[in-house]
Amino acid sequence: MPRDDAEAAKTELEALNKVDLAAALATFDAPWEPRIVAALNGQEVKVVKLRGAFVWHRHADADELFLVLRGSMRMELRGRTIALGEGEMFVVPRGVEHRPVADEEAHVLLFEPAGTVNTGDAGGPRTVAAPERLA
Repeated sequence: MPRDDAEAAKTELEALNKVDLAAALATFDAPWEPRIVAALNGQEVKVVKLRGAFVWHRHADADELFLVLRGSMRMELRGRTIALGEGEMFVVPRGVEHRPVADEEAHVLLFEPAGTVNTGDAGGPRTVAAPERLA
């Protein structure tokens, strides 16, 4: 390996760090404002605090994974509600209208394609078009 390639590889390895999800969640308080903690293969891993009910929306081209880290939430779908507790996850398939709800604050990890907007097709004041990157 040429020296420049070896130097570049060493620099990339030194830049790799683990992510402390609890520490990332401790950096902000605002509910419904996701933060990016990692990216891989065209996907983003985000953390978000849920409090109350979000807006009904759908993502035409994106599945969304919700993994509850702390607390509990429910995913409301038209005609069905899925309750989730700590350590449980649910994947909302693309095109399915849904509304996340947390009666008390819940900490959630999201896994979705990069650029997925939190409010999907609904838009509105809760839209976070460019989430802050924490890691």
